[in-house]
Amino acid sequence: MPADPPLFANVQEIAGEPELVQLGPAGDEPCLRADAARNRARLLDAAAKLIAEHGAAGVTMEAVAAAANVGKGTVFRRFGDRTGLLTALLDHSERKFQAAFLTGPPPMGPGAPPVERLRAFGHALLRRTVDELDLQLAAEPDPARRYSVPARRVLHGHLLLLLRQAVPEADCELLAHTLMGYLNPALVHHLTRQCGLPTARLESGWTELVDRLTAGDAQPAD
Repeated sequence: MPADPPLFANVQEIAGEPELVQLGPAGDEPCLRADAARNRARLLDAAAKLIAEHGAAGVTMEAVAAAANVGKGTVFRRFGDRTGLLTALLDHSERKFQAAFLTGPPPMGPGAPPVERLRAFGHALLRRTVDELDLQLAAEPDPARRYSVPARRVLHGHLLLLLRQAVPEADCELLAHTLMGYLNPALVHHLTRQCGLPTARLESGWTELVDRLTAGDAQPAD
């Protein structure tokens, strides 16, 4: 049975691996003047220290401005809002994660069978989410933007690519959203902190989900 057409008109057909993108506006950092870059780094350093001392809930635009000894307006001009500030803090780890599945070694990177890459992708993203859970929850976009932010589209696009390779006859568009739902920070928070599940169990659940969706097309993981 042929796959259903794309769910959204602005989702382009993926011919190859998605390109590495940053979380914030494209071309932001390279175009900054030296003094603006220093100010941005100082603000991010202040925000990171606040998170280390008080958790993500302690990061407000006012608190960051005070910690960095600048006016609140400077923080708003630099990052737009609190979500923009927290997103900028996540940008570095997001780039590293994207590089791992786009150009890194197998099984997460190119060179391994698609089902093995799906397994490795989910395990790595679960571990990253657990490590950065407070920050990821605080930076979660509002519902109107949640599925359109560039970084999420890259993650979804990568899953879509691998699913099309593994199960080309399936509705891979919707299956990719299903897999993304399993990796959602809010669900990870509920399962690990409210239900007390270990990360290893979430990883095992991911493996089982991938294997069931792909009908066990790959050899068992080592």
